[in-house]
Amino acid sequence: MHVPQTRVLGAFGQQLLPWLNDTVFPEEARYSDHAYAREGSERFFENVLAGGTTTVQAFTTTSPVATEEFFEAASRRNMLVIGGVTGIDQFAPETSTSSPEQFYADSKAMIEKYHGKGRNRYAITPRFALGATPELLLACQRLKQEHPDAWVNTHISENPLEITNVLRAHPDCTDYLGVYEKYGLVGPKFSGGHAIWLSDNEFGRMSDSGAAVVFCPCSNLFLGSGIFRLGKATDPDRRVKMSFGTDMGGGNRFSMINVLDEAYKVGMLGNTLLDGSTNRITQDLAQSERSKLSPYRAFWSVTLGGAEGLYIDDEVGSFEVGKAADFVALDWNAGPTAMPWHESLFVDEAGPTTMEEAAHVLFSIMMVGDDRNVDETWVAGVRLYKKD
Repeated sequence: MHVPQTRVLGAFGQQLLPWLNDTVFPEEARYSDHAYAREGSERFFENVLAGGTTTVQAFTTTSPVATEEFFEAASRRNMLVIGGVTGIDQFAPETSTSSPEQFYADSKAMIEKYHGKGRNRYAITPRFALGATPELLLACQRLKQEHPDAWVNTHISENPLEITNVLRAHPDCTDYLGVYEKYGLVGPKFSGGHAIWLSDNEFGRMSDSGAAVVFCPCSNLFLGSGIFRLGKATDPDRRVKMSFGTDMGGGNRFSMINVLDEAYKVGMLGNTLLDGSTNRITQDLAQSERSKLSPYRAFWSVTLGGAEGLYIDDEVGSFEVGKAADFVALDWNAGPTAMPWHESLFVDEAGPTTMEEAAHVLFSIMMVGDDRNVDETWVAGVRLYKKD
């Protein structure tokens, strides 16, 4: 998620690079002002909680002001969050960049102030490889060496034009992942958002390293970036850790319910593309089948599975003893007007009594529902959101 994109949610998308230049960078520049960044961060978390999310890994901006206000807003709510100063020093307006030296200094200051304080976790954050010179990536490498328990959050292989330009900017690397590998950033606690166009070899290397991908179907479709290979990422022989993300505002929704809706559709497209009906040469029946997203697998992916991808499953993600009481209460009869009658097709008013009936209810929520199905959101045992 991108905290400073809260206000541009749903702005005319275009594709990635022109959308960034025309819409995103001008808005993000406003977050160097404390008052604006504070208001934006407050509105961000209000929407996050109303959408039924308790934990976020988020991008801020190159300004430490935006990062301060992000962590302060999260701390007031006692939310578990991961974030950091964004690093970008090329291919962006001057108001959206900072030098490698300034990025390093700002990151060090934010790490000292926030990392491990309360429920704040720090992520070294090169925005994407195209926006990072070798000097900035060296600063990221130095930060990771000095703070090995910090996270690394970035984007990877989102858009074909972006990938072409990345390889031109880093000609000594054979693929996108190789840029991050060169600087020692890939491994546990590394998250690569999108990962649409990763090669089989890159998926395998991510699996071997313990790195994670973040599947962002709303954004991938909104910006026309491509179809994520869900079946490939979940290959049991070389499974890649994976979280699901809204990527708001590239993603046009705050709620993970909407993310699951789009994730299911993307998976079904992957199923068709690989089942042999369109091309016998690319047929892969096992991968095709893994592209389907069942309701139980879907909700695991945005709870415990997502926590595993972020390496926070020892703290959140399930109701195991010792974990924080971060959870959401969903109203299965809420949502769109058609929802209750639809649900009555599978269960009576008392609710589901079997696993099969529960699967119907969960599938209905993810495919028909939205944030109106979120009744309550609890963080660390405290209710922070209640639907009116």
